Amino acid sequence: MLPPIWRVHLRRWWYAGQAPGDSAAGDYEGRVKQEVTRFTGEEVVNDLPGIFHYWSNKYLRPLMEEFGFSYPEDFFALQIQRQAAALGRHVQVISIGAGNCDNEVHIAKLLLERGVSAFTITCLDITDAMLQRGHQLAGREGLLPYFRFANADFNRWHPSESYDVVMANQSLHHVTNLDGLFDAIYQAIGPSGVFVASDMIGRNGHLRWPEALEIVRDFWRELPASYRYNVQLRRREKIFKDWDCSLEGFEGIRAQDILPLALQKFGFDFFLAYGNLIDPFVDRSFGPHFDPENDRDRTFIDRVHARDEKELLSGTIKPTHMLAVMRRDKSVDTTTWRHLTPRFCARL
Repeated sequence: MLPPIWRVHLRRWWYAGQAPGDSAAGDYEGRVKQEVTRFTGEEVVNDLPGIFHYWSNKYLRPLMEEFGFSYPEDFFALQIQRQAAALGRHVQVISIGAGNCDNEVHIAKLLLERGVSAFTITCLDITDAMLQRGHQLAGREGLLPYFRFANADFNRWHPSESYDVVMANQSLHHVTNLDGLFDAIYQAIGPSGVFVASDMIGRNGHLRWPEALEIVRDFWRELPASYRYNVQLRRREKIFKDWDCSLEGFEGIRAQDILPLALQKFGFDFFLAYGNLIDPFVDRSFGPHFDPENDRDRTFIDRVHARDEKELLSGTIKPTHMLAVMRRDKSVDTTTWRHLTPRFCARL
């Protein structure tokens, strides 16, 4: 099995750390306080289960390598590298919702390895403790000259300068004021900048739409009882139960609006969409039950992926993940995988 090169912000893949009803935060400020409190102690953000890495290395990595990159940080580094080459000068980058900044540090190292040194990455996040950890990490890696840190709420962010690259890595589905943030990004990138995103674009709260839920439950019936225990919610699910995790904090608060709003606001240079049915079987709730060294478990995941891809290509279900490069110009030609264009993939 390939090593776990797929490094994702686990703070963004977090479904629910508390049982339903434990949180009384209903207003915006209460949710902000809850979010900051929780992520102040969130130091480990890349602990996806082994079965996720089996799936991503077998299916996602080859797909991405068709387009010149192997994993999300590689994707972001490639776009920054292309901007640096196109503009021929120092490039200003800002990462919206950077968290602990570990992905940004990885991206900076990739850029330097490729001979790109004229860049500055500003890490923006609402949780000061996470930015402090990012500052410490960049310092340990000798990369502080390439970084700035900004403690701000992306729901209220207004750019004070222009940026050649605005990146959002698994952060957009935390945004309540998505319209306002997209307006701010539109202003920030100007006519020559790009907006680069990797995010979840399924139903709000990471629920399944009915057409996908039915298929997930069909596969669910095949699982042994021991695989039906939800590790995060600490409950056994005889029938797969959808949980709206947007009821606490901001997880998936407007995920389903990301792609439709982006279509209204931006043109797409590049768009790669994937995943839906596979999500509950490789995430942190049920993924730990699957052993990537077990033939039966691998065969099950292979079957779910095959069905996922078939339904996505037919348009019966819509993808829950995207990698995208956007700009102001809506007339640009879009590079896609097969016929999965942004409009085809949007559940309008």
